[in-house]
Amino acid sequence: MNLDASLNADLHCHSVVSDGTLTPEALAERAKAGGVDLWSLTDHDEIGGQARALAAARAAGLPYLTGTEISVSFAGRVVHIVGLGFDHGAEEMAEGLRATRGGREARAREMAAGLAAVGIPGAFEGALKYVGNPELISRTHFARFLVDAGHCADVPEVFRRFLTEGKPGFVPHKWATLKDAVGWITRAGGIAVIAHPGRYDFTPTEEYALITEFIGHGGRGIEVVTGSHTVAEYARYADTALEFGLLASRGSDFHSPDESRVDLGTLQPLPGKLTPVWAELADRIHR
Repeated sequence: MNLDASLNADLHCHSVVSDGTLTPEALAERAKAGGVDLWSLTDHDEIGGQARALAAARAAGLPYLTGTEISVSFAGRVVHIVGLGFDHGAEEMAEGLRATRGGREARAREMAAGLAAVGIPGAFEGALKYVGNPELISRTHFARFLVDAGHCADVPEVFRRFLTEGKPGFVPHKWATLKDAVGWITRAGGIAVIAHPGRYDFTPTEEYALITEFIGHGGRGIEVVTGSHTVAEYARYADTALEFGLLASRGSDFHSPDESRVDLGTLQPLPGKLTPVWAELADRIHR
């Protein structure tokens, strides 16, 4: 397998283990059918689907990198750090992610109370039908309930009206620190990557602070081509990768056939001038 920038790698997607709608097995099949050459399942704050994803990838003949997406509190916002190529049996990471997930149920019940106050009762029970495990309940599950119950036309409308800061269903959560997230990944043998940097609406000063602190803690990569970036942002973050000497990553951030803007395997390739993260993880790829 040629590990240059032209590789059709998809190193960012989600299964039912976090807030996706497909199983790890179905995602492996979809990735293979979509022409993906290297795949990673990156469930939010969770590595419980890694063994299933790895087994499914092997059955499909699809090279695989272990993955996760860790939620981090930084500058008053939630930033996501993708970890790739780590030992998914590493106990420090598993314990850290368990602690990060802790409190989701209490937060979800507060969100439901806020929605009930504006005339939407039963939101906790409604959202739970989409996840099954209160430890993993998230805003996405509330959004699916509100759409299916007819309160909003689609998931973006739910977030605009109800689930962002200042809206009735928003409740903040204390996530991991940037230092902790990068440390868990690197000490487990993986590479930490800043996920979809174009989504955070940081000022140039805030973005510089994020990147330099991330590098200071041992972070080494940044997503350049990803489902929520525009073509202009591909170019912008390609330049950022070169400026800071970061490895470039690529992933659809696929969650669901009905919700995601970009399907597995359909992203544009990385610009060839970049060093792809998978080239540095060649010995961590499972075949």
